[in-house]
Order: sequence, then structure tokens, then C-alpha cells
Amino acid sequence: MKTLMSKARSACLVSAMLFGGFVGSANADVAPLSVNGTKIMANGQAASFSGMSLFWSNTGWGGERYYNANAIAWLKNDWNATLVRAAMGVEDNGGYISNPAANKARVKTVVDAAIANDMYVIIDWHSHYAHNYEAQAIAFFEDMARTYGNKNHVIYEIFNEPKNDVTWAGKVKPYAERVIAAIRRIDPDNLIIVGSPTWSQDVDVASRDPITGYSNIAYTLHFYAGTHTQYLRDKAQTALNNGIALFVTEWGSVNADGNGSVANSETNAWVQFMKDNKISNANWALNDKSEGASALVPGASANGSWPSNQLTASGALAKNIISNWPAAGTTSSRSSSSVASSVRSSTPSSAQSSVRSSSSSSAPATGSCASYIPVAFDTRTEVTLSAGVCLRFSQNLSGKTFQIWDSDTNTSCDYRGTATAVGGSGSLSITSNYVSGTGFTGADIKLTNAAGNSCKYVKIRAY
Repeated sequence: MKTLMSKARSACLVSAMLFGGFVGSANADVAPLSVNGTKIMANGQAASFSGMSLFWSNTGWGGERYYNANAIAWLKNDWNATLVRAAMGVEDNGGYISNPAANKARVKTVVDAAIANDMYVIIDWHSHYAHNYEAQAIAFFEDMARTYGNKNHVIYEIFNEPKNDVTWAGKVKPYAERVIAAIRRIDPDNLIIVGSPTWSQDVDVASRDPITGYSNIAYTLHFYAGTHTQYLRDKAQTALNNGIALFVTEWGSVNADGNGSVANSETNAWVQFMKDNKISNANWALNDKSEGASALVPGASANGSWPSNQLTASGALAKNIISNWPAAGTTSSRSSSSVASSVRSSTPSSAQSSVRSSSSSSAPATGSCASYIPVAFDTRTEVTLSAGVCLRFSQNLSGKTFQIWDSDTNTSCDYRGTATAVGGSGSLSITSNYVSGTGFTGADIKLTNAAGNSCKYVKIRAY
């Protein structure tokens, strides 16, 4: 059960939003989620979040190597992700039923990393036949609730995708009610997401006979843009009209079998639908399997630091969508019509907390700075570099963390150089695609390219 202290802490959360989520510093909290009608609420506002789903956790399937803290941190810091999904395989070979310890350990690694990075995390019972493993599901989710039920970050997804060989009333709803009851005996309020038949597409059916007697219940919607078109959005709209909340815990820009090329037009339509209805979402899948749905090319690093040439077409598109997802509590002011055609970089739009700046003289040049780029505190910003340019933050950096990433806009190089305080103290060597440090004082930082490095763009943040 959540303690009164935890509840009070959640109620007093600062609602500053970063990367589309509610964060402050490392190991701060995230806003508790609740359901109000068709909307998922955070800090009393309708909110949606965007991120990635990991591939099946099953031993020997390949995707399990991405179940590590470095990969999760990279999703947060480079992709702007506020959500990650741990897709724990159940009945298939190498899954939880045959190998419970290894699969549970992988899930816990992801959950712990998400909490450390102030992200929401979905614990997914990734099964097509969960109703046949109800006792195991109850025991597993009871364990997760005892371990993580006091963490606002955690979301329980209790049945990934019932197939088309069961009915909502006959199998899926009774199973869900019993698993929900077990979770609620331990965790009274964290969000629970329930699947529906036909691979979690029959949300309209569920909406006509919803689960009652429990708060904070949402319903899974899955789509693959190459296969699922307006007809499925119509089913989703019916579910919303009938008053249930939806959560897209898995979506793809390719075909439902995981293959094919990116379906640009339908992906744009789905993204706009999710934005319009404030539906949170996780893209399938963070993996390097040789298929269209994989975000990474075969052999990509297991630990993050993925340059643009290690992203597939669908991975580059997913990164762009996630990076530009509207901050919680805001409404996107741009159409998604150009989303699928603008995947070269993850340059954020003006509708979010991230901004892109170029050199502007906001104050008289002093010291070794020819000009200054004003940078808001606690905001991810892409800057365009030129000789003698300095960053001027809106707060003193003493005791704060400064982060710098290489930008995907650098199509033929990776930024390397140094960051040095001007009028204060501290310096940082940028020797990899992501570096952070806490030793700065003052509000001004000068970036100097390493010898032979001509990259023009970097992403920075101080918090």
C-alpha cells in the first residue's frame, strides 16, 4: 500500500515538465496517474506520454539484451522518452513459465532503470493466452505490486493481446477482474491496463461491458499502420464515445506481422488521433531483429548511444515522434502531416519543452564569448554552433547537472569538444555521444569543437 508520506509527496509534486513528463532531478518522482472518464490524468490534467516497448524478454530470442539500464537511460536522454514497456514473454519458449527467474530479473532491471530516470514503466504480461495462466499472473503481479506499488512510475498491463479465439465476456473480462482484484489488495491506485480480443483491437466490445468496481482502469489498443486503418480508429472512437480510457501500449508503422515498409500516411493519421485524444503510446520494438518493426539495425549496440545509421526507417520515425510528443498538459499546435517525412533528426517542435536555438545576442559580449545563446533552465535545447558562441542559462549552474548530446542533425559526424564555464568554474570533455557533469558554477558555458571536428549541432540541458 502507498504510505501517507508517499501520497503527500505525490500531492506536492512540482509540475515542471521535461521531455513530455514530470521530472525534476534524478530519482525525483513522477506524477501519479489516474483515470477520469476517457482521459488519463497527471497532476490533475489530462496527459499523454510516449516511448518505446522492448521486444519479448524471452531467453534466447535476442531482444532480452536490451533489458539494461544504459538502454533505458538513452531512451530518456536522447529520445525524449517518458515511457518504456517491459514486454515479459509468458508461455512461449524461454518465457516466464519455463524461465521465471531470468525473465522477472529482466523486468525488474527495466523498472528500476525507469524509476531512476523518472519515466513511467509498463510491466506487461506479454501473452496471447494469459487466461490459461491466471494463477501465475496473479502471483507475478502480486509480487510486482508488493515491490513497486508505492512507485507512481509503475503501470500494470495484465494481458497483452488476447487473440480472436476468445470472447471478452467469456474469458478476458473474468480473467482481468480476478487479476485486478489481486493487485488492488496490495496497490490501491496505480494504473492497470486491460487487453481485449482480436489482438487488443476490440476495445469497442469492451467499452459496452466495461470492468466496474475499480478505479484507474484503462484499456489496451494495438495497431500497426500498414494493416490497421480508419476502421480501427472508428472502433477506438466508439470506445471513447462509450466512456473508457485507451492506452496504446504497442504500435508499429509497418505491417501487423512486423514486416513491410513504413506506412507514412496511416502513421500520420494514427499519431494525430492519439494526440487529439491524449492517448499514451509505446512503439514496438526496441530490438535489432531483421524486420521492419525493429527500431535498430541488426548488431546495434545493446547499451544505447545509437547513431542515426543504427536506426531503421521505423526506428528513426519512432524516435522523431517520441522526441516531439507534446508535453503533458499541453496541446500540440502542429499537424502530424509531416511527422513521417521528417525523420532525419529529432529536432523538437515549438509545442514542447524542447526548443532549437541559434546564435542570438541577448547580452553584450564579454570575456571569450562573441555572442550568447539564451537557454531556459530544465529544458532540452538543440543549438547551432559557431565560433565564439556561448550558452547563457537562466539560472546559475552551481550544484546542477549539465548534459550534452550529439544531435542527429549532424549527418556525417559526431560532436566532440569541450564545455567550459565563462565567468565561473568547471569544464567537461565531450568524448562520447552523451556526457553529463555537475562541476559548473556561473550561468555561461562556452562550447569548443575538438580539433578537426566540424559538427554544427548539439543538444544541451541543465537541471
